[in-house]
Amino acid sequence: MAEKDVVNETAPKEVYKLADFLLSSGSGLRKREGVINGRRANYFKGKSAINALTKSIGDKAPYFSGQVEAIEQLSLLLDWQLIVRCDKNEEDGRTLRPSPLQTFSEEYYYAWLYQGSPLRIILGGIGLVLIVLAGVMFPLWPSSLRQISYYLSLCAFGFLGLLFVIAIIRLIVYVISIFTHPPGLWIFPNLFEDVGFFESFVPLYAWEVPKADKKKKAAAKSSTSSATTESTNAPSKNDTTASAVSTAKPKQPATVTKRNSRVEEADDE
Repeated sequence: MAEKDVVNETAPKEVYKLADFLLSSGSGLRKREGVINGRRANYFKGKSAINALTKSIGDKAPYFSGQVEAIEQLSLLLDWQLIVRCDKNEEDGRTLRPSPLQTFSEEYYYAWLYQGSPLRIILGGIGLVLIVLAGVMFPLWPSSLRQISYYLSLCAFGFLGLLFVIAIIRLIVYVISIFTHPPGLWIFPNLFEDVGFFESFVPLYAWEVPKADKKKKAAAKSSTSSATTESTNAPSKNDTTASAVSTAKPKQPATVTKRNSRVEEADDE
């Protein structure tokens, strides 16, 4: 245990490989950004990590065949302090605080302490410096490259403008549908949700679900589940009848003995 207290020094290569896979875009792990101890950090939910390791993406086979193996390997990330379990602040969902209980479960949240391989960080820094230098030296670019960059910038601004137009149109359609077909229709309901790029445009439309209905459905589910548990725990009529008969049976010999004693007394007289 004393060796594991030294962060990230003696962890096996398989643990680093698993962490690099989850940090990569090819894993499909949903990354969220939060603040822990005053510093920004990416975090994820345990269930999302298990799904990223056990589900196949395209033609690629899953990283692990079963959830048990995935949970065991994710627990190693926690043991080697590559991740830390955190609890969300109820008032501010982006604020995290380390949990005193460091165990892995699909219902908990985990923040990354491991930021990737040092070589990748160094190469990323060098690439960022080169991009800045290339932007500063834009007047020295050949005319063909400047023309290509001009068209690319037009495409980028056009895409941003298209997003603004879609946002305005979906708001107009929603306001109109509130009066014509309540509770309202949203076009691209996941457009501003915390999902991937392609998932933002799926599904094409969806009806608005009021919060009150969601609460009623949750209450109905809880009531039905409690009713089923009560019905399973409650004894049936046949069981109560059988128990009553079984408890009544031992009383018969006592009455018979009383009658026999009375008959014997009458004979003595």
